[in-house]
Amino acid sequence: MKKIFNYKFTMLLIIILSMSACNEDFLEEANPNEISTDSYWKTLGDLESGLVAVYNAFKDGNTFAIVDETKRSDLAWPGYGRPTTSDVYYLQTFNDASGTANGKWKQLYKGIFRANQVIVATDNLMPTFNATQKAEAGFVKAQARFLRGLFYFYLYNGFNEGNVPLVTEVPENEADFYQPISPAADVKAFYLADLEYAESNLPIEWKENRDLGRITAGAATAVLGKSYLYEADYATAATYFTKVATQYNYSLAPNIGSNFTTMDEFNQESILEVSYSLAYKPEINPYSSQQTSSTMNFMMSPVGGWRVIYPANWLVMEYKNEIPDTTDPRNTITEEDGVTTRPRKYSLRTSYSIALADDRDLPYYGAEAAQKAPFNNLETAYWRKYTNWDIAEDEKDISSSFPRSGVNIRLIRLADVYLMLAECLIEGGINDGGVEQATRLVNLVRRRSAVQLLGADGTGDFPLNDHNNITYDANSLMAHIMHVERPLELSAEGNAIRALDLRRWGKTKERFTELSLRRYSVEDYKFTNLDGTSGTRWGGLLVEDPLITPNVNLNEFVQPAQNYIESEHAYWPIPNSETIANPNL
Repeated sequence: MKKIFNYKFTMLLIIILSMSACNEDFLEEANPNEISTDSYWKTLGDLESGLVAVYNAFKDGNTFAIVDETKRSDLAWPGYGRPTTSDVYYLQTFNDASGTANGKWKQLYKGIFRANQVIVATDNLMPTFNATQKAEAGFVKAQARFLRGLFYFYLYNGFNEGNVPLVTEVPENEADFYQPISPAADVKAFYLADLEYAESNLPIEWKENRDLGRITAGAATAVLGKSYLYEADYATAATYFTKVATQYNYSLAPNIGSNFTTMDEFNQESILEVSYSLAYKPEINPYSSQQTSSTMNFMMSPVGGWRVIYPANWLVMEYKNEIPDTTDPRNTITEEDGVTTRPRKYSLRTSYSIALADDRDLPYYGAEAAQKAPFNNLETAYWRKYTNWDIAEDEKDISSSFPRSGVNIRLIRLADVYLMLAECLIEGGINDGGVEQATRLVNLVRRRSAVQLLGADGTGDFPLNDHNNITYDANSLMAHIMHVERPLELSAEGNAIRALDLRRWGKTKERFTELSLRRYSVEDYKFTNLDGTSGTRWGGLLVEDPLITPNVNLNEFVQPAQNYIESEHAYWPIPNSETIANPNL
């Protein structure tokens, strides 16, 4: 594993203070680059600086690999160039040499290495501290243990069916870098212990504004719940999710859009969030992971960005078909004359999640979507998430020379917890006794976006709102959660949420096959340009209508359905960078 860490055991890791996973004030520490461990770990300030390095590993984009993890799922088409693609993650042809698997593995173990240093140093220094210092050092250790537990949680759920090397101490000699594979059960027990420790020793909230972005007890509880849900231990998972929902003062943000851009970062819904800023370090390569910003805006945006990933066609249609609640005043649009009103065309959840050519109800980079984005070459939608559509006219307004964005990544939020708890209450689709309460949770999420609620009119917590008048049992409600609610609410979010959902449900291959049979066509969209001239977005509107001849160039998931082999693609393989370097594998 020496190659992975690339640090000599006699030297302190480079503390990269120019990058942030938390509030910038938290990161204003001195940089003890390459100081001997013998001379460095002496004070509480040293522990704080070391903790910053762990947070910096956490915020690196390779930790989550959101774009490629989304391509592995059923949520995306891999960017420009329909109908062909060579993208190995979408095609399900990746292997142990693939860059994302290697990058994610390396970054997670880098974070573990840094966390181990902080944990060991804290234990060594604790006897020398007074009571106040011990309390502060205890919080440092709890944060480091959470992050180490989270890194192993990601490794366990992401690689080799959970069988990965366990590195629990700071290497003291060259041999210590080369750890053998540990059984998945041991890895799970180890990260659960870290998360349980963090839950017990972290505060519910930090009191000072300068600590905004630090891990809290609620994050540990939520990850523990996810861990048990991913093992189909619904009863235990429900205990943790109920605690998150009732004991930590979280609530749904009134506006779903508060979760996707720089607007309302660290809001009341956010449970685990990675912080980025536009602060620029000119002495560092602009593409270096040591910068404080994110590049996700360029990945997603068609306006000044690279648009390397689009919403899949089925997802676009689900967004387009979502029915707004006619009783909610947010779904009434007042025209520019200030008098004329009309119904909102698409739901709030749709408008804040993706850009559609004919969505005139929410501006896009200061204009209508069709006036700003190309919507050509069979591109019928773009993600708004992670982009700066609400504060810029072009992503290059944020940074003209290289990709840079301050949009935070919300890894876990309360809506996700509500939907996971709903799944637990119906025990994954077999317990009709939990349907009523599960439906209430789903409807809380839906009502926030002013969409039609589930169930009969006049029922539930909001009898005056529109309902879809469908009667659900556990099986049909689970189908709704799987194929509608979770993908529409959480598309392209978190750490591989959708890919892990499909795998744990045993639906990945089946889903690819099902989607490969769906057929689509397009229609043109006429609009008025910003200069007043008429324009057309040729093929800018996606249609799924059996009466219209389909366009074969819009077919999706045909190759993934053929290529996906559960034993090879359900998990990332152990990367070849590790198997080559580690003689104990």
